Amino acid sequence: MIKNSCFLLFLILSSCNYFKPEKKAESIARVGKSYLYKSDIATLVPAGTSKADSILIVRDFIDRWASQKLLIDAAERNLSEKKKGEFGNLIRQYKIDLYTKAYIEEVVKNTVDTVVSPEELKKYYNDNKENFKTNGTLVRLRYVHLAKNNPRFVTIRSKFFDYNKKDKKFWDTYALQFKSFALNDSVWVDMSQVYAKLPVINPDNRDELMRAGKKIEIQHQEDVYLIKVTNVIDKNQISPFEYLKPTLKEVILNKRKLELIKKFEKEITDDAIKNKDYEIYK
Repeated sequence: MIKNSCFLLFLILSSCNYFKPEKKAESIARVGKSYLYKSDIATLVPAGTSKADSILIVRDFIDRWASQKLLIDAAERNLSEKKKGEFGNLIRQYKIDLYTKAYIEEVVKNTVDTVVSPEELKKYYNDNKENFKTNGTLVRLRYVHLAKNNPRFVTIRSKFFDYNKKDKKFWDTYALQFKSFALNDSVWVDMSQVYAKLPVINPDNRDELMRAGKKIEIQHQEDVYLIKVTNVIDKNQISPFEYLKPTLKEVILNKRKLELIKKFEKEITDDAIKNKDYEIYK
């Protein structure tokens, strides 16, 4: 009788072990029938991370992995068949969109001509400039920000307001003494950039100071700002060509890409019809 009881207990324990999922080699965690392996976290921890931090990173990853598995399992059990069907359709459509978008982008990248000539840029600007109005004020200026006790201040001030490109050697020599500067007044900038670089200019004094040809000298504590405004374009005016050049190039390239995509989609459909891979049954 004792032998029979021991044998029965052995069968019960054996059956319990039989139904318990067996730990798979190299696995570090399990949720239901899903396993997480050492290879899944091989590149998770950056080199040089301490042991304590490494443990935290790995444990957090495992917990998040387990949570996702448990949630998806619960969702699959509890969501209605109708809802799962709707999501299934969305997933299939997303895969189609993702694959086709990636493929078309690859074709376009290897085919589209990315060279835009100056003549093409200018023509596109002239044909469409009414569509490119300024959102805010644009300014061309030059400035120097330096300490007012600079021993060469008088000379710097004179050369700045009577600017000559031939003085490049002079400016190269003294530029290191400036706290900040910009001498290229051929570039259009937005007023937000002016405010950032020149705190002595603000919305309250902008209209007074930001006028074409204006020469400005402002002392601020121990510093002095020398500013020469070359030109100003107010809001809702046609943006200058030089300011728009980078945008125009992108617009032209995007236009080429759209035309190429349209052509490619037509050609792939025409080829399929020609090769009898695409038919519409009447």
